[in-house]
Amino acid sequence: MGFAPFFGEQEGLANFDRRRSQFAKDELRLSVLRGIKAAIKHREVEKIRALDEAESIQILQTLVKQRKESIEQFTKGNRPELAEKETKELAIIESYLPAGASEAEMNVAISKAISETGANSIKQMGAVVKGAKAALEGKSVDGKALSDLVRDRLSKLG
Repeated sequence: MGFAPFFGEQEGLANFDRRRSQFAKDELRLSVLRGIKAAIKHREVEKIRALDEAESIQILQTLVKQRKESIEQFTKGNRPELAEKETKELAIIESYLPAGASEAEMNVAISKAISETGANSIKQMGAVVKGAKAALEGKSVDGKALSDLVRDRLSKLG
């Protein structure tokens, strides 16, 4: 279905998906969709304006990161039932994100950012990450994975 249903003109589709989940008695999906909608509305109230596509994607990425951290903590705490619930929620949220950048695409963006910034040491990591994210705009990017790749690449240079 993609990420579009959560903002702008597509809001009707999000409402449709929530209603469909409600009538299907899909409590987990309904709960996750309500949580996404609440997070977006909360940010809109903070900013006193409607969010654009990039901001909505950023919220979804934050929710994905939270779920991944929860899964890790529940697994460490020997709570497999809670980790399983979080895993299911994660899959639902990820279904609304645009396609993620592959490692090859991230490497190309990193190479481009390194050449543009002239970076040659780990001290310039922030500028390289920023440039790589800009090159990958429109794709879902795992910030931690991108940072790790940049760190590895810059440590080999310097």
